[in-house]
Amino acid sequence: MPGQPLGLTIKLALYLVKQKLRGRKYFPLTMILEPLEACNLTCTGCGRIREYEPVLDKFMTVEEALRAVEECDPPVVSIAGGEPLMHPQIGEIINALVKQKRYVYLCTNTLLYKRAFKVIPPSKYFAFVVHLDGLRETHDIAVERKGVYDVAIRMIYEARKRGYRVCTNTTLYNGTPPEEYKHLFEMLTDMGVEGMMISPGFAYKEVAHHPIFMQRQEAQNFFRRVFEQCRRGLRFYNNPLYRDFLQGKRHYQCSQWTTPTYTVMGWRKPCYLIADGHAATYQELMTTVQWDRYGWGKDPRCDTCMMHCGFEGSAILQAMERPKEMLELALRSMRGD
Repeated sequence: MPGQPLGLTIKLALYLVKQKLRGRKYFPLTMILEPLEACNLTCTGCGRIREYEPVLDKFMTVEEALRAVEECDPPVVSIAGGEPLMHPQIGEIINALVKQKRYVYLCTNTLLYKRAFKVIPPSKYFAFVVHLDGLRETHDIAVERKGVYDVAIRMIYEARKRGYRVCTNTTLYNGTPPEEYKHLFEMLTDMGVEGMMISPGFAYKEVAHHPIFMQRQEAQNFFRRVFEQCRRGLRFYNNPLYRDFLQGKRHYQCSQWTTPTYTVMGWRKPCYLIADGHAATYQELMTTVQWDRYGWGKDPRCDTCMMHCGFEGSAILQAMERPKEMLELALRSMRGD
């Protein structure tokens, strides 16, 4: 079965048609909102808490967060960080966005999930995205704390009982056998998770010295081995064309502008993964970044990147220009291939 709700599929389809009719080349599909960069974990592969160390005590106001979303005007908002549930007004931010009927995804390590249940009611427009990078030992090593995996699993069960939509996000790193991810994805599907987001890790310069990151061809081979073992019908959230890309079956250039990121420092230039600076406004971001300078073969920092924030949008945009690919995308998405 496909993971994405039908309402979101329809909303995105209408939004894409509207952008095409307007003749817009650069527009957001998902906005990433980071209302703080502080976190209660120190995950080995995370560059955020290291990159933003000077401003870990800074919190975005509710007004600033809503103003940034209004300025960008995306159909989907992914709230990340840091750990967003550490923000004292996270409930106000999310509830205001849900009231606008935007689809909101809260990325969380779940350690503060009981607080989340108190300030964020269930809604068809809201979903938790639980960080899970493997089974118990693998995940706890990745987040550098024992017991976090058990909290995450407990939270998923409880959230589902309370009527929340729950997704997961898994970053695949070198050193974990493909069989483990197969078991993880099958277990999460059986638990009733709506959909699983996956991508290879990105070697932020702050953590690039760790031997956990894969080169592009290495990652493609690894993803092929993972998907070959997975049974049919698993609820992956990433679209099937992007999953083909992960296996080296399709080639796309990055479309960074489809996933703009707003942080406590402003809009990241050019993307979620690389910050050559910050723009004060969304308009400044879109008009000052020279997008064609970034991407595979253009900037060495991009050469190993295969993250969904840059390439999932590329798959959708290319399919819009190629009716055969659009039909394939629609059919495979409905079948859950």
